[in-house]
Amino acid sequence: MKRKQSEKSLILPEKAADKEAAAAGKNGKLTIYEYEQKYVKRQNVRGARALMRIVATVIGIFLFAMLALIFLDVYKINEYVGYGVGGACLILYIFVFVVPLVKIMKSDYFVTNVNALTAREAQKHNRKLRHDIAEKIIDLTAKVEGVGWYDSAVVGRLAIATKTGDEDGIRKCLTELYSGSVKKSAKDLIFRSSLKCATYSMVSQSAKLDSALIVVVDLQLIKDLIFLYGFRPSDAKLVKIFGRILTNSLTAYGVGSLNVGNTVVKTMGEAVRDIPILGSAIAALVDSSVQGLVNATLTTVIGYQTIKYLNKEYKLQDILDGVDVSETPVELEQACEELETQLKKKKKYAPAV
Repeated sequence: MKRKQSEKSLILPEKAADKEAAAAGKNGKLTIYEYEQKYVKRQNVRGARALMRIVATVIGIFLFAMLALIFLDVYKINEYVGYGVGGACLILYIFVFVVPLVKIMKSDYFVTNVNALTAREAQKHNRKLRHDIAEKIIDLTAKVEGVGWYDSAVVGRLAIATKTGDEDGIRKCLTELYSGSVKKSAKDLIFRSSLKCATYSMVSQSAKLDSALIVVVDLQLIKDLIFLYGFRPSDAKLVKIFGRILTNSLTAYGVGSLNVGNTVVKTMGEAVRDIPILGSAIAALVDSSVQGLVNATLTTVIGYQTIKYLNKEYKLQDILDGVDVSETPVELEQACEELETQLKKKKKYAPAV
């Protein structure tokens, strides 16, 4: 009995937004003012966009600095090899940072932080984006064999809904995909990226390389998740995600700089004191496993943070789509009465000519 109750408690919060969207039918639509009160937060849109670019620039500078330090380390050993590594680092910087960042920034997002003046335009924009996402999913499923990201049966229904212009059908199919096959595919992407990050960290044994890898792997993961879902989080949410990437890379650098393995070996005392080779091997093994685990965990966190924002904003646009933004006859009548009252007051106190 307790297990059933706990399962219900896990399901209900996830479906709360869907229930509210369903409640926003012809007989019980949310007004834009109710939507504002429940879901809209005051934010400076231009400020969020500017801050997002600033944080992205800081990440870029940090990554460039780590690559430059790696180049200098190699250059001190061999000048010519250093030049080769420097050229490779520059090419890598373009392809693993600049290109993914541009793709992320150019992706569209659902507009959900609206008021009475901007709600209608946001609804129009969100419907168009839904159509674009649907067409992209249909096209990708048809052209890329064995992609396996999307449920083919649901995509088939989505294709029919798109051709017939069935808005409700498109919305339902996308919701089914996001709660089913897309969610599973997103988890697979996060797992593979985390495993990749752990493996690279265990091999690299370098704090500078670890922190650079974190930036590259995390940014690639975010780009892949955005491509999978077909839209990106809003500017305000991207600021938080980019901030997390920067924090993760700094954390990776700090963990990589600590000699964790040697500390563990020291605590083992007499057992390894007379076996220096064994002691060094244990130190290296512990260091690499700790770094790998920490970096993999950081990547997992950022992956789930990204899909959390994507799911939240998709549900919000679904609710917004059912919001009634037109003024009701009662509201219009009240506005006219208020205007008439104000005009009578002005006329009463106006000086006689």
